[in-house]
Amino acid sequence: MKYPRSINYYETDKMGIVHHSNYIRFFEEARLALMRQVGLDYRNLEEMGIVIPVTFVRCKYLIPLRFEEEIEIQTRLTRYDGIKMELSYEIYRKESGELCTSGETGHCFLNQDLKPIRMKREFPDLYAKLKDLVKE
Repeated sequence: MKYPRSINYYETDKMGIVHHSNYIRFFEEARLALMRQVGLDYRNLEEMGIVIPVTFVRCKYLIPLRFEEEIEIQTRLTRYDGIKMELSYEIYRKESGELCTSGETGHCFLNQDLKPIRMKREFPDLYAKLKDLVKE
């Protein structure tokens, strides 16, 4: 899925480039959009008692981004076993198509008591929607 956005001034540092911490926020925005696109809104999941914490983040900064640049974030669910999932992200300059950043995040599915959920057994419809998104 492609998630478009532009760089805001407050996301840049004194050098005029996007601060490194904001790329992780961009990943989150794109992940939420992907989930929402297939009918898995995070708010609804949390209301069902499902929380999805981050277990790891990797980010490779290739080309700096600057204020007002238009970007597209390509997001893919690359691994999902019903307990954990991993996503990949590639951030491109919209105008030139240059790859500027790549990364990955890992997540797990927990209940409100922070105990693992087996999605296939406890939420089979949600499990199937996520399984359909996996792209190796």
